[in-house]
Order: sequence, then C-alpha cells, then structure tokens
Amino acid sequence: MTKSRKSKSLNTTKYIFVTGGVVSALGKGIVAASIGRLLKERGFKVTLQKFDPYINVDPGTMSPFQHGEVFVTDDGAETDLDLGHYERFIDESLSQANNITTGRIYQSVISKERKGDYLGSTVQVIPHVTDEIKGQSNA
Repeated sequence: MTKSRKSKSLNTTKYIFVTGGVVSALGKGIVAASIGRLLKERGFKVTLQKFDPYINVDPGTMSPFQHGEVFVTDDGAETDLDLGHYERFIDESLSQANNITTGRIYQSVISKERKGDYLGSTVQVIPHVTDEIKGQSNA
C-alpha cells in the first residue's frame, strides 16, 4: 500500500519557484537551471519556464543595454537569455511557451475578447488574466 502511494506521488507534477525582487542579474536563472539539472540527474523529467513582468510581448525589440541579449529558440522565438542557460543545463530544447511575459498574456486576453470568446463579458484581471496565466503556465 505504501509503495503505490509513493509511486503515485512521483507521477504528480511538482513546481519549484525561484523568485527575486526587482533587481536583475542576481543569478536567479542560473540557480533555476542548476536546480533543474540536479533534478534531471536524479531521474526527474524537468522543464523550466521564465515569467517576465514587462509589458513587451517578447524581448526582441528591447534595448540590449537595458535588458541584455535575447536568446532565439528553435521555434524562432526571441526570448530571455536565461532560456539559453536552461537549455544548456538541462540539455532540452525549449520554445516560446517557456518564456511568458505580461505583454503576451494581455495580448492573448485582448485577442480573445476581440474574437468574442468571452461572450460579451466585462474582461477583468480576475478571472480572465489569471486564467490566461494558468493556461500558459501549463502549456
């Protein structure tokens, strides 16, 4: 009985959040990539997602002096440089779905509103934006 509970819990998705304040370049990306590598070495299936609070849809048009260089994924997405670290550390190819920005969340919500997906409802942060964040974080 105990054995089946243990194996069941191993199949459940777990999340680890690495957070920091508003200061960049503290090494959060390297820490997250390192944790991912350690877990992968222990036999876990690992992926990483980067959540950026800026309103830009992606960092492709941002000044590299303000934001840093971009990393281009195999699917052609211009993403945060941390995705390059993630790919190298966990030896997995990542995509645009691994880099979520506030701008992309709002772009998606507004696009759905314009198509009538919300059936005339007043679009609000709760539940529409929060549902979009949850949906993109499970992609």
